[in-house]
Amino acid sequence: MFEFNLPDLGEGVAEGEVLTWHVSPGDAVTEDQVLAEVETDKAAVDVPSPVNGIVRELHAEVGEMVQTGEVLVTIEEEGDAEAADSTDEAEPSEADTAQADSDAGEATAADASEQSDANTSTADGRVFASPSVRRLAREKGVDIAAVDGSGPGGRVTEGDVEAATASAGETADSDDGPTSVVSKVSDDGDGPTTGVSQGDDASDTDDEGAVKSAVRRVSDDGQEAASRDQTLATPATRKVARELDVNINAVPTDQTRDGEPYVDESAVRTYAEAQQAAQAADAEAVSAEGDAAGTAAEAGSAGAETTAVETGDGERREPYRGVRRSIGEQMARSRREVPHATHHDQVVVSGLVEARERLAPLAKERDITLTYTPFVVKCVAAALDQHPVLNTALDTENEEIVYRDVHNIGVAAATDHGLVVPVVNDVDRKGLVELADEINDLVGRARERDIERSEMQGGTFTVTNFGAIGGEYASPIINVPETAILGIGALKERPVAEDGEVVAKPTLPLSLAIDHRVIDGADAARFVNTLKEYLSDPTRLLLE
Repeated sequence: MFEFNLPDLGEGVAEGEVLTWHVSPGDAVTEDQVLAEVETDKAAVDVPSPVNGIVRELHAEVGEMVQTGEVLVTIEEEGDAEAADSTDEAEPSEADTAQADSDAGEATAADASEQSDANTSTADGRVFASPSVRRLAREKGVDIAAVDGSGPGGRVTEGDVEAATASAGETADSDDGPTSVVSKVSDDGDGPTTGVSQGDDASDTDDEGAVKSAVRRVSDDGQEAASRDQTLATPATRKVARELDVNINAVPTDQTRDGEPYVDESAVRTYAEAQQAAQAADAEAVSAEGDAAGTAAEAGSAGAETTAVETGDGERREPYRGVRRSIGEQMARSRREVPHATHHDQVVVSGLVEARERLAPLAKERDITLTYTPFVVKCVAAALDQHPVLNTALDTENEEIVYRDVHNIGVAAATDHGLVVPVVNDVDRKGLVELADEINDLVGRARERDIERSEMQGGTFTVTNFGAIGGEYASPIINVPETAILGIGALKERPVAEDGEVVAKPTLPLSLAIDHRVIDGADAARFVNTLKEYLSDPTRLLLE
């Protein structure tokens, strides 16, 4: 059986919600046929089948969250049934041999027991390997359930078994004392089922002993591990390392892939637990001595706890996940990290209104609806060209301001499933009609959840038109790592003083939020002044 795990669908994606199943148990599927639609972050993604076969089990219901790497669907591949029959036929032959030779019979019985355990694991969705690989593992004395598969969907290959055999041999030959082997992460994702198993010293079998063993290993091997130049790991493992603030090159490992050190998620978590245990011990010692800093750290940790909210009669609850949680986390990060400052202004746009009224019929002849948005993003790109500090990103890790050489403008769009920001690339190199067609297409597909994740990445500046719904001014939140975002209010006639008289003119309110670490208020004002010149008279774009 082929157990297809939810693949890594993009950087930072840790889980997805099953929106729709396109197959049912018993259905025949072909390679690349869409199995399900899964929502991750701000995009709904079609998940195709990697193999031909028959669907045997769906491991998630519609609306259920599935972690990256968890089994999504079980598919019986062509030839699985024949392989199972072949294995079954081989068992009686081994049993007959056992009756003739008692010693051989004991070995055969042990093999049969291991085979039964392996089959049970497969039924539980934990191990996937062909009969020949399982046979090789038994011959080598390798517990296949402890081997990390490098094949498609986590399949254990002959190379994985050989690597595990070599690793076990190196461990047995070592004279440095007890070594630890990190176990697999449990199915529920809460951590290792067994923190650390001991080779020669079996005395530390409880959780405390496991942590102490891990601490010893960090102490003994940490310096050597930290000196590694390269460590192989899956994207999901690297994400866990970042979340736990662990240097993946410092994680001790006996595993290798293609001759390079290999670290899995359980090793990262065990290493992090060891660090936390050591830090906790230090904090406890400091606290016992009456150190005020230790008390403050404990209070800060308690303040980070989540708060439960009670529900009264007539109230309802909705899961905080998927798109809504992604938006919330992004906005919280931006407000937490970025010191926002907002510059408000207003511009008379009689020239913009006239230009659109003149060009809209020509665009309609090409079956394109021409709104004000293409004009705005085109004017923004021209203004960014003159004020490049607003077309930047702040690299806090390297303490550098990155000046972008492209004008990729994100266009925020309100949809039924939340706010999404499709990105229009190279705005400065495209004409109004081309921009209008591309924006209409991106926004339309975003509202239908038919947009690719890659089409919402790579932006250098964002425009959000809250005026389309209603309102004049706002304080938009910057889409980090960008350093500025422009909010557009409702375009309508407002009173304007002109030659000593008050007249009605079409005006457009502007709200520019900036990252005050990178952009000064004066820079924001100068950018808006330039933008106003283009918006009031879009024909100035012809000079660019």
